[in-house]
Amino acid sequence: MSRIGNKLITIPAGVTISVSDDNLVSVKGPKGTLTQSVDTDIAIEIEGNELKVKRPSEQKRHKALHGLYRSLINNMVIGVASGYKKEMEIIGVGYKASAVGNVLELQLGYSHNIFMSIPEELKLTTTSEKGQNPKVILEGIDKELIGSVAAKIKSLRKVEPYKGKGIRFVGEIVRRKAGKSAKK
Repeated sequence: MSRIGNKLITIPAGVTISVSDDNLVSVKGPKGTLTQSVDTDIAIEIEGNELKVKRPSEQKRHKALHGLYRSLINNMVIGVASGYKKEMEIIGVGYKASAVGNVLELQLGYSHNIFMSIPEELKLTTTSEKGQNPKVILEGIDKELIGSVAAKIKSLRKVEPYKGKGIRFVGEIVRRKAGKSAKK
């Protein structure tokens, strides 16, 4: 029994969901529109302001798809209603971030600056206040896209365990290692 797949998705006010004959789900809301193609075996029923995802049998494949598509549709509903936001902080001496349009420029201690273009669907902002670490903020409606772009940015300078330098999410806890101890 899939506990995630059996949960109902409540549709907030201002969000409309339509399902085509070939199981293409489109979710439209105040922030934008998202579409997702769903496997033809999975049935989607809309009753009032609730959406239910059903599977045809107890096969392992159907159980896996049941929870997957319920989560994807729920993420789309939340995205078009309120949106998603990821904040990353850059920790290290001389590490900087600046944004011009949708191009992110990073100085991460390498011999060169790193320029990264961010997809047009996302909104990019950077902040650097005195006494605080520079921050990179990504906002958008597609949770999957924000997560993959944030992971790509984070992979440019991973957090090292000795001094804690690198790019991390705000609030992320990094396990620190003790350095070498002097011989006594």
